[in-house]
Amino acid sequence: MKLTIVYENHAGFKKGLLGAHGFSALVEHGEKRVLVDTGTDGSVLLHNMEELGIEPSSIDFLFITHGHYDHTGGMKALLEARTKPLKVIGHPEIFRKRIALKPRKRDIGIPFSREELEELGAEFVLRKEPFEFAPGFWSSGEILRRAWDRAVGYVEKDGRLTKDPVPDDIALIVDLGNEVAVITGCGHSGMLNIAWHAEDVSGKPVKALIGGLHLIGAKKEVLDEVAERIDAEKLYAGHCTGIDSYAYLKAILGGRIEPLHVGKVIEL
Repeated sequence: MKLTIVYENHAGFKKGLLGAHGFSALVEHGEKRVLVDTGTDGSVLLHNMEELGIEPSSIDFLFITHGHYDHTGGMKALLEARTKPLKVIGHPEIFRKRIALKPRKRDIGIPFSREELEELGAEFVLRKEPFEFAPGFWSSGEILRRAWDRAVGYVEKDGRLTKDPVPDDIALIVDLGNEVAVITGCGHSGMLNIAWHAEDVSGKPVKALIGGLHLIGAKKEVLDEVAERIDAEKLYAGHCTGIDSYAYLKAILGGRIEPLHVGKVIEL
């Protein structure tokens, strides 16, 4: 498996790459190419794809980890840049209306309608249960919250706001043979839960957990629990992990954890 970070908060060390709030990664395994999320800004996504030599029409599947704007904002630009339809894997609730209240009330959901994206060639495959959508590529399906989670924001229904459990937060599981790699966008389900769930779905240990781990602002007790209980052999942390939280885990885990940046390539 080869994974290339296409969109991240921080740019890498190759001239011309752009860093911006959001996440996207290209996973190449077997004969398939799966793009995980699309970041916030379509122009940044397409710019980085061009710099990294990734042709939009070469992508076989788009995997959406959850329906927040910083993971879906580039969808429209990606579809417009292609010459053929694109299958989009996700959870049935990715299009639910989502609200944040700080620093002001605003919409943080997918900034496009399903119909708008379908007109541009999106073919949605949305399921709650785990399933293999291509050889060696699994959607985790809905993730059981056994320990703490990192759900944020609110949903609006009938004019009322209630806390959003982010049930559509799913992860991509890639079968490496004796182990699996797990790619998460924000980790709202809780990184411990994600790793355990991936083991249950695949029946195999987690070699690497890659993506946003949503530990920004996490209490010391939470970070200590991560360091003590995480089953993954290696962590590649970015996006919403938080610099302070990353530094704390690095001091404990050493070489087991590495940061992400645009252009970083991980081969497993």
